[in-house]
Amino acid sequence: MKNNIIVINGPNLNLLGEREQSQYGSVTFDELKNNCIQHSKALEINIEFTQSNIEGEIVTIIQKAKKKYDGLIINAGGFTHTSVAIRDALAIFKKPSIELHISNIYKREEFRHKSMISDIVTGIICGLGTNGYILAINAMHELLKNGNR
Repeated sequence: MKNNIIVINGPNLNLLGEREQSQYGSVTFDELKNNCIQHSKALEINIEFTQSNIEGEIVTIIQKAKKKYDGLIINAGGFTHTSVAIRDALAIFKKPSIELHISNIYKREEFRHKSMISDIVTGIICGLGTNGYILAINAMHELLKNGNR
């Protein structure tokens, strides 16, 4: 049986490849999505890759994910530092979840050092560029394979 996971991307991540390449690299959002889909196929994982700039949409995606997905990877972008609503939705998810950041949030502005979701998720990956997505998919694969549902 294939596992189903969702990768949720928050605000401005649709602009990857265009914005602050010193922080986020040159890989575009579509290239990242395709890389993740190809990698997931090799691991026999069904993946949905989504993005929204709207906090409420992300909350709804997380709420619906509870019934459809075995695991969740989230790069909440700027909402990481501000959204109690996303935090509450993740707390209700109750399945493996990974917080992901392309840049190292602890090497950036002070306000980015606080994550509203870190203590809710199973694990955190940050500062490893877009390769962090592949690492998160690998980690989720291991979590699900080992029965950490």
